[in-house]
Amino acid sequence: MSDEGAEEQSPRKWGMTAAGFARRAAENRARHQDAATRDPFTGDTGRELRTGRITWRPGAIDFDLITPSEVDRSLFRLKKSLPELVWNAAALEGNTFTLPQVQTLLDGVTVGGKKLEEAEQILALSDGMNLMISAVRDGSFSLGKEMSDRVHGVVAKYEAIESGNFRGEGSVHGGGAVRLSTGGTVAGDSTGEHGAQLQADYTNLLAALGTLGDPRARALVYFASATRSQFYFDGNKRTARIMMTGALVQSGFEPINIPYARQEEFNVALDELFRTDDGTRLISFLTTCTMVDRR
Repeated sequence: MSDEGAEEQSPRKWGMTAAGFARRAAENRARHQDAATRDPFTGDTGRELRTGRITWRPGAIDFDLITPSEVDRSLFRLKKSLPELVWNAAALEGNTFTLPQVQTLLDGVTVGGKKLEEAEQILALSDGMNLMISAVRDGSFSLGKEMSDRVHGVVAKYEAIESGNFRGEGSVHGGGAVRLSTGGTVAGDSTGEHGAQLQADYTNLLAALGTLGDPRARALVYFASATRSQFYFDGNKRTARIMMTGALVQSGFEPINIPYARQEEFNVALDELFRTDDGTRLISFLTTCTMVDRR
């Protein structure tokens, strides 16, 4: 990623530098704490909400870091930055393609010396992003199971068992276990008969999201809760990420790009989510991963 000096020279940039992140984190603490003696992600920072599969504390999160953006403008940015978006998402999954190699592959040129599985993952991510962009553009996008299944059916078609279906909806059952970045495993939620429990969990998540007045909160909490629930056998974060992005753009806000350079922060937040069901740190992290426009 570019250093702070390069950031000042560039009119636009996905994500933030380490210095920029520290600055925003300090501002966030100043808004929501009366002293610098408390970690904003621990203790009492206001009421705790349960939304879907997670708990979270609105008082520890500054959603105003995600600023308004016209839908057409955001869609233009997404298309223009698609190789970078795809590269970051794939790299966070352990894909070894470099950004130039991703650009080459998306231009239709085969990249030598790489595994077929990695190339397929790159192309599937691109297709999933384009599916979401098209749905937002033609008005068919919605934060719901039908759209999520469509996205997953594309994003995970080369990797997941029965892509486009929740765990348990097809002939295969179980799954959902998650390996933490620090070691250890968190067991997956029960699917119920023919996936009925996960379907009910998803319906309850959407109902709970409907009580949140801020569309930015709905989008980011959706990502955290869907990621925690592990509705699919694989590709959950990628699917939830695309759904979150579509929900933000459709509602008139700038989209989110989680930079590979901040993988450690992302993993810490994910580990906390899976160990404690608390999505506060993850949601707060996501608010600092928006497109920065310095025009």
